[in-house]
Amino acid sequence: MNTANLQLEGLLLAVSAMAEALKAKEVLSQAEIDAALERAEAIAGSDPGRSEQMSAANVAAVLFPIRFLREANGASDGSFSRLAAQVARNNG
Repeated sequence: MNTANLQLEGLLLAVSAMAEALKAKEVLSQAEIDAALERAEAIAGSDPGRSEQMSAANVAAVLFPIRFLREANGASDGSFSRLAAQVARNNG
C-alpha cells in the first residue's frame, strides 16, 4: 500500500479521536461537528476552479477525508475499513 495512504489513514483516525474527545468534554456536540464537516464538504465540492481542473475521481478523493470524518462522527465502530466502506456505499 502507498505510504501516503497509510499516513492519511492514521491522520483520519487521530482527528476522529479528537472529535470524540471534544464531544466527551462537551466542547462541541455531534451535530455541531457534523455541521462543520458538512460546510467543509460543501466548500470542497463546489469549488469551480477545482471541478474544472480535476477529474471526478480526484474530486471524490478530496471529499473522502471529510466524508470519512462525518461517518466516524457518532459511529460506534471506529475501524478504518468499516468506515471507509460505509463512505463508499453512501457516495458511490
